[in-house]
Amino acid sequence: PLCSNNNPYASFGATLARDEEQNLWSTPHDVTHTEADDDRVLYNMIVVRNQLDKDSEEWQKLNYDIYTLRQTRKEVRSRWKHILEDLGFHKEADSLLSVTKLSIVSDSQNMGKARDILLKLSEETNIFPTSWELSERYLFVVDRLIALDAADEFFKMASVVYPKRASGERADERQRAPQ
Repeated sequence: PLCSNNNPYASFGATLARDEEQNLWSTPHDVTHTEADDDRVLYNMIVVRNQLDKDSEEWQKLNYDIYTLRQTRKEVRSRWKHILEDLGFHKEADSLLSVTKLSIVSDSQNMGKARDILLKLSEETNIFPTSWELSERYLFVVDRLIALDAADEFFKMASVVYPKRASGERADERQRAPQ
């Protein structure tokens, strides 16, 4: 018989919940957390939500907003990973997308080019949702792609896989062949 005093798994649920709240990027135990502005926004939302009564409407709204933001981040990361894998970076995709507080820019002279490419990705593709504010995280990723001489190929692939649609245009209209 397991008694709670000797059970090493007794606090497992509490640990997972605590890890989930501390994780600001997307999933529990994600070691790629960084303290960027968008992480601070999410962190502040979590702090405010935790001070509210769980039965309140405000708590439910904040909880939904937190969940939505995390899901959006997961979707964006998934899009980037998909393109990296299509470019042949199957084994390296996760490490290329891994950004921590200790991440450094490979070459400071590439930073201007990285910003330009990131802005171009934002304006000319749908790799980011429309309401997305550019994240510093992806500046590091683009910098890595420049160092690997793969940034231009990444942009070309993103343009094909996630093309920018005119407002109101549906995806199936773009794919339909002219008659």
